[in-house]
Amino acid sequence: MDLTEASRQIGLPPSALKKTNRLSRSQRTARGKVVRQWAPRPIHGPWQPAADRPDPIDLLEEQAGTRVSDLVPIRYGRMLVSPFTFYRGAASIMAADLASTPRTGLVVQCCGDAHLSNFGLFASPERQLMFDINDFDETLPGPWEWDVKRLAASFEIAGRDRSFSRSDRRDVVLAAVEEYREQMRKAAKRGSLDVWYSHMEMHRMLEWVDTEVKEERLGKKDAKGVAKGVAKARTRDSMRAFKKLTGQVDGRLRFIADPPLIVPIDDLVLSAEARHRTERSLRKLIKKYRQTLAGEHHPLEDYRYLHMARKVVGVGSVGTRAWIFLMLGVDEQDPLILQAKEAQPSVLEPFAGRCAYANHGRRVVVGQRLMQTASDIFLGWQRAKDIDGQTRDYYIRQLHDWKGSADVDSMRVPGAIMYARMCGATLARAHARSGDWIAIASYLGKGHSFDEAVADFSAAYADQNERDYEALVAAVRSGRITAQTGL
Repeated sequence: MDLTEASRQIGLPPSALKKTNRLSRSQRTARGKVVRQWAPRPIHGPWQPAADRPDPIDLLEEQAGTRVSDLVPIRYGRMLVSPFTFYRGAASIMAADLASTPRTGLVVQCCGDAHLSNFGLFASPERQLMFDINDFDETLPGPWEWDVKRLAASFEIAGRDRSFSRSDRRDVVLAAVEEYREQMRKAAKRGSLDVWYSHMEMHRMLEWVDTEVKEERLGKKDAKGVAKGVAKARTRDSMRAFKKLTGQVDGRLRFIADPPLIVPIDDLVLSAEARHRTERSLRKLIKKYRQTLAGEHHPLEDYRYLHMARKVVGVGSVGTRAWIFLMLGVDEQDPLILQAKEAQPSVLEPFAGRCAYANHGRRVVVGQRLMQTASDIFLGWQRAKDIDGQTRDYYIRQLHDWKGSADVDSMRVPGAIMYARMCGATLARAHARSGDWIAIASYLGKGHSFDEAVADFSAAYADQNERDYEALVAAVRSGRITAQTGL
């Protein structure tokens, strides 16, 4: 069905459908129901690789071409650990695959890499512990269903990693998608400001856990694990990072070398001139990025630069440039560690359209501010020349600020189901902030048709992920690529 026919059924001109903020609640509801006609909900279930599907190793090597060559083997080594860690690093592969699947045409600000490990705990500016999405490297406007499918498939793949039964894995996946649908339907009854302000503070999360225990869907052992994770998150702050990463070197406070994961600027193989030029450029980045922060006076102005180091981060991000900066306030009990992370084009861009911003750091920051309920007050962006003299985009944030994440390696089925529901609800809230939440809710409906379809897709795509993982294993064995394990 084309836009003209859809607009006829709703009773509006085609141009009106492109301006969803002008539609009434009833018109948005009608829009969602019309979408079902060209994208029936069961159509999301089948997965079949396209006849011209790119070789997955080609896609990984293409990404490697823009990264620090010495660090790329670490990325491959981390992806080799299991099909789940492979999936974490394979956002570009799945983006290409999702592009060949049916689309509803309803666009939101996508995370772009909404797997289960990219959700977690962090501190709001008001010092409340929040649960939300915490990775936005690939954020870009795109089809909402792409994020849902990547999240759902991650639970199927993690369930296999944990040796869950097939029926248990399906229950976990269904919990994530059903909660997304239910949260979106609740949002559809609210006004714009209620949708914008909706969030999950820690006390609500713990109340959810208590309810699950009382209704015997969650064991007391799992509940204690959640409480332990919350307590641990509160300790992961700037002071902890400061004590872990820094020390006295020749009488001066510096980052401690832990190569190749942390390499101080002084230890990089550079000429004295190149080292000075790089440090000067990146210090200038910190100074200039202040312009992208809110407020006439910002806490950043109370800190002075001491030292910097290169840091390896994540799985999929390994090889992109990432720097950490040691900043000090009034004394050594007042540290701040900032991280400047390279922002490359989103993996969604070839399929969802070019970024609207000239700076990909800005793309990440704007996307994060749209999707996250509350963002780090130090979150900003800037552009700088790197070691090789190339100008690159960066986004900057605190390294740690009450950060916590799920322990996938010890997760049991009841805990996985609860965590899946939390992630599904969180993703729905994030999508509702930028998209037509009423139309999406109307499309999803009351029944479980979409839930079941995405569960089918997740199982089929997990099989594909395992084939791609084996392709990586074969590429390493054949010597096509080099992997460095144990890091």
